[in-house]
Amino acid sequence: MTDDLSHFRTCPLCEATCGLELTVRDDAVVRIRGDRDDVFSKGFICPKGSVLHRLHEDPDRLRKPQIRRGDPDDGDAWDEVEWDEAFAHIEDRLVPLLETHGSTSGALYLGNPGVHNHAALVTAPLLMHALGTRSLYTASTVDQMPKHVSSGFLFGSPNTIPVPDIDRTDFLVMLGANPLESNGSLATAPDFPGRLAALKERGGRLVVVDPMRTKTADLADQHLAIRPGTDAHLLLALLHVVLTDPGPDLGHLDGHVSGIDELSAAVAPFSPEAMGPLCGIDAGTIRGLAADIATARSAAVYGRIGTHTVPFGTLASWAVDVLALVTGNLDSPGGNMFPLPAHGAPESAAPGGRGWVTGRWHSRVDGYPEVKSEFPVVALADEITTPGDDRTRVLVTVGGNPARSTPNSERLEAALAELDFMVSIDLYRNETTRFADVILPPPSPLERSHYDAAFYGLAVRNVANFSDTLFDVDGPSEEQIVARLASVLTASGASAAETLAFVLEMEVAKEVARATSPIAGREPAEILPLLSGETVPDKIIDLRLRVGPYGDGFGAHPGGVSIAALRRAEHGIDFGPLAPRLPNALRTASGTVELLVDPIVADLGRLEATLTEPEWTRSDGLRLIGRRTLRSNNSWMHNVRQLVKGKPRCTLQIHPDDAARRDLTDGADAVVTSRVGHLTAAVEITDRVARGVVSLPHGWGHGAPGSAMPVAAAHAGVNANTLTDHTAIDPLSGNAVLNGVPVEVAALAMS
Repeated sequence: MTDDLSHFRTCPLCEATCGLELTVRDDAVVRIRGDRDDVFSKGFICPKGSVLHRLHEDPDRLRKPQIRRGDPDDGDAWDEVEWDEAFAHIEDRLVPLLETHGSTSGALYLGNPGVHNHAALVTAPLLMHALGTRSLYTASTVDQMPKHVSSGFLFGSPNTIPVPDIDRTDFLVMLGANPLESNGSLATAPDFPGRLAALKERGGRLVVVDPMRTKTADLADQHLAIRPGTDAHLLLALLHVVLTDPGPDLGHLDGHVSGIDELSAAVAPFSPEAMGPLCGIDAGTIRGLAADIATARSAAVYGRIGTHTVPFGTLASWAVDVLALVTGNLDSPGGNMFPLPAHGAPESAAPGGRGWVTGRWHSRVDGYPEVKSEFPVVALADEITTPGDDRTRVLVTVGGNPARSTPNSERLEAALAELDFMVSIDLYRNETTRFADVILPPPSPLERSHYDAAFYGLAVRNVANFSDTLFDVDGPSEEQIVARLASVLTASGASAAETLAFVLEMEVAKEVARATSPIAGREPAEILPLLSGETVPDKIIDLRLRVGPYGDGFGAHPGGVSIAALRRAEHGIDFGPLAPRLPNALRTASGTVELLVDPIVADLGRLEATLTEPEWTRSDGLRLIGRRTLRSNNSWMHNVRQLVKGKPRCTLQIHPDDAARRDLTDGADAVVTSRVGHLTAAVEITDRVARGVVSLPHGWGHGAPGSAMPVAAAHAGVNANTLTDHTAIDPLSGNAVLNGVPVEVAALAMS
């Protein structure tokens, strides 16, 4: 027996980026606990992080490629093969299809797991280029796209996203978020419970706006049970009040905002008296909340998935930041601030840029506008099934499970069965990848290095950490899989190593050509040998770090950050609290915060129309919302036994009054019906949901024929997206409407 060894790494399972201490004995992890010396998480850990090694050890996780030889519903139709055979099969089947039908017949879907993996992020453009298509779909349009769109309109870049400065705020208003269960999202903040406790200890206040009395709401000084789907109505009413009395306070941004003089007129229809009946919160309460935000020494407003997966998701996201702006809390300590990640571009000397637009191209069938170079995932089924020269016949998926995570997902499943060929890069044969012709399994999270390229740009404190590979992988790395697939698709004949070397050379060439780079004008051949990292994605991160705001500049700033420096700092490097970045971070054409761009003005008109539309004004009926649990992460951790054991968590929660009206009993089954589908779920009667609201968790419904996740199948639950409507989207972002879905609930008739 060898001695126990401690390894430190960042958890890759959610946005919290918690530091882990892994104890390894005889090449196996025997314990995981929180890294008490991590500069960001300081020892915090959730149940998912503590069983990371169980995902690595899972016997159902794929370790070699699989080829399907028969029906997707037949679990015996699969052959495990070697890598050469898998790629040969792809070359024989997929490439002729693209040659016959053109590159527009191909599409790419990127799932949520890839955003936790810098190798996947770095190589996604390579795969898109190799397919030669504009048909890109991601999990962003079932989750967060409204925030990208509102940020693009306001600040000129869809990735310039303000986050709540929760460590310094005196007053936090949280809408549609339950970080005690989700660990936070679009606000990277390990130990959200501890941070909220610290807020209360320093005399601060917390207001939670949510149709459910969640665990987070239990901590709140005030909980407002809003009617599902009306977050924009409430936020516009708050804006109406603040702009009327006491009036806007722009703080240091005075003179750097366009449209402020027109804003009061734009929000005039949305008084608390008009909005209150729609959102279920009385006018006096709305006015009091507005006054509290405006008069607090500092206030942060945080709106998350419950405010995004609704018909006015972009408008709600816009209103969150505008409310912060007009109360002097945007880009101000304790308010809503902009992270400056270590791998990001250094702060600019002046504001201004090209601005940002959507709709540069449109989807073939439904005419949905492109947003951030992608189409809404709700468009994918129509693109597969609708005849035409550009019909999607070939699909590549990287992670994710859209057959469970997208609206009216049974419709998408039927479409996937019509594809001519599908390739999936995935750890499992799940409800989606069972339709693939070839599954290429990437390494486990412990078989790759890790850097949170996505989430440090959303962190409530500027930090960075890098984790080396813990275990050697018996097979190609993820970037090697993608590079080899790209080589097959383009018939380049290049090896994976040659393709990746070319990608790295192009990254360096772009950087030395950037006029404001610390290595501007230097030769790529000089820079390439200086890059650290075991893999090309590592070296690209090293490049970004070294030319970034805290980087060593390849000698220009001795002592600056690099991958080598992060390796030496095994508990991470803390670059300090968030600091004001405006106006220099603005990339709008005017160089100002642009409040009233045309799409926002038009959507304000659409919102005003709801004041008289029966769909919004009627209060009868039930509305379905989702919910999160701390042991769950969408659909992709349900095959880990330690996370699904215990009492069933996939239940239909309903208020006692609503249950009594429908003769429902606790634990019995009920039929839930929407416009597009129906399902049967076990009833859980609880006053934690508001009257008129029912709740099902997202990401369940396992055990489909042909899938191979037996633990998940044994705890199958039901698929809430059997009920969500593929035609219901936020039109500005294309984001799916997963909350506030009209449903009927009835007791299951006994035969």
